[in-house]
Amino acid sequence: MRMVAFLWVSICVYAQTPCACDVKIPETLNARQCSLTKVTEQQPPDLRVFFLPDANPKKPNRLLALPREQSPEMQRIADLTPETRLELWTKAIDMAKQKWGERWGIAYNGDNVRTQCHVHIHIGRLIEGVEAGEFLVVDGAAQIPIPEKDGYWIHPVNGKLHVHTGEQVCETVLLR
Repeated sequence: MRMVAFLWVSICVYAQTPCACDVKIPETLNARQCSLTKVTEQQPPDLRVFFLPDANPKKPNRLLALPREQSPEMQRIADLTPETRLELWTKAIDMAKQKWGERWGIAYNGDNVRTQCHVHIHIGRLIEGVEAGEFLVVDGAAQIPIPEKDGYWIHPVNGKLHVHTGEQVCETVLLR
């Protein structure tokens, strides 16, 4: 069993997307993993958070929430300023509520499975019956802890938020 766990961790570490996105060298933004960085650079500089439809044709019901803030290499939510981080979570939740009422969910994939270098949160309708795994109960966006390398998926339950932690692939709880 330990060998299987070791192999799985090795594969995940190896799978991490290489990030050479440098806004000062525009040609680096043509790489697939830099496409969100490129789109972000085209946004007004005074905008802190914006939304895009998911470009994947297999996910027609999804939106992405992105911060305008950039950082080199694989950007993490922890890299954002506290103000931008709170605004990102808050606006993602507000958009999710607006589109899907109380059946919303948002997801942030872990570092080892992300295919884009720029931070983005998936917004969609939560699939029925997916409540499982470890989660924290928080009152709102301000209490969402800062993820490190793992992903999160978040949804409402009885006026609170369940923040599911300890996973890499999180967006699969959302309707495609």
